[in-house]
Amino acid sequence: MHAAVNMPLAAGAVLSAIAAMLHLGIIAGGPAWYRFFGAGERMARAAEQGRWHPALVTACIAAVLGAWSAYALAGAGIIGTLPLLKAALVAITAVYLLRAFAYTPLVLAKGGRITPFAVWSSLICLVYGLVHLVGLVQRWQAL
Repeated sequence: MHAAVNMPLAAGAVLSAIAAMLHLGIIAGGPAWYRFFGAGERMARAAEQGRWHPALVTACIAAVLGAWSAYALAGAGIIGTLPLLKAALVAITAVYLLRAFAYTPLVLAKGGRITPFAVWSSLICLVYGLVHLVGLVQRWQAL
């Protein structure tokens, strides 16, 4: 990589790609993986029953995360520019940070309980969001 590559956005691309692959792994892993990764009992039971919607929803999430990875690569200067690059990177960063900070209060507001999944997934999204934010701030003028 040459000096023009923005390392935080490159790292953000790798993180989003890992998350995308993990979601594909959940589909392959089946109901136990849906449970372990916090998708909820309803999704796990639907997967056990052979229903199509858990795999479809999870594949769509993987596709979105894959697209986010591509946008981070473009923002990092590793691949060519993509449509609405600056706006997309702002939105991606905002979604990660919103997920980090809003998930736990939403669970509590719905009468749920805070699980290890809620804590860990929120912390992971916080790291992803902060990595994207640092890269976005660094590259703002160039985007």
